[in-house]
Amino acid sequence: MTEPFRTGTLAIVGQPNVGKSTLLNRLVGQKISITSRKPQTTRHRITGILTTPHCQYVFVDTPGFQTRHAGALNRVMNRSVTQALAEVDVVVCVVEAGHCTEADRAIFKLLPRERPVLLVINKVDRLADKSQLLPFMARLAQEYPFAEILPLSALQGSGSEQMLEVAAKYLPEAPPLFGEDEITDRSERFLAAELLREKLFRNLGEELPYSITIEIERFEQEGELRRIFAAIIVDKPAHKAMVIGKGGGKLKTVSSDARISMEKLFGGKVYLETWVKVKGGWADDERALKSLGYE
Repeated sequence: MTEPFRTGTLAIVGQPNVGKSTLLNRLVGQKISITSRKPQTTRHRITGILTTPHCQYVFVDTPGFQTRHAGALNRVMNRSVTQALAEVDVVVCVVEAGHCTEADRAIFKLLPRERPVLLVINKVDRLADKSQLLPFMARLAQEYPFAEILPLSALQGSGSEQMLEVAAKYLPEAPPLFGEDEITDRSERFLAAELLREKLFRNLGEELPYSITIEIERFEQEGELRRIFAAIIVDKPAHKAMVIGKGGGKLKTVSSDARISMEKLFGGKVYLETWVKVKGGWADDERALKSLGYE
């Protein structure tokens, strides 16, 4: 008797900086969601697709649920999380090994009772005392009726195969939604903007990246060559100078790093042109956010 094919959607949720995007990239086997050490790097729902002989997993990487800061951008991102929770077949809730905070508990309260929730304990490789893992898992089991509790390291890959095997049991029997070679439903234009934003997160100071967004003004393709023209939008004139850097050095570094990542992802040459524009208050204006592609 042949095994039935299963297809389903899985939302990856958790507070900022627990490793949701790293987990998505690990599961899909390619970088489609940007990462940095700064929390709240992910701002959009990003779909990652993994197809195996018996299963198609459609993962939805969500922004970290924000419980401390208000503002239009954070409201939009939080709406994205709650919408994902309402629409998917399975919820994958991620916490950091050894840490269960009030912010984690606030997310547990949002979890749906009518669909399976898998708790992933990430960063187990960083746990100094491994004997603490089982008691930590037992404590978390008291917080919410999780269908499964799965320790893993998204960075190192340990435990990710077991997670896929467990998750498959909870997906409905259904034909695939996407072609077997597709890894995301996002366009190259979107992915280019995200890669550029990642490099800004990694190269700028602590606060500045949060007041920056990207607008791809032109995206052209000729054969294997892609020509990408991107505006880096900042909130204040002083931020513009910081992004450009002395003699344009910072902007050159960011653009060069982004171009290399784009070429690796797209598998072809990229011509990237970037410049900086000031658009005051964009992050607190829901209409501006919508025009910039925020859901």
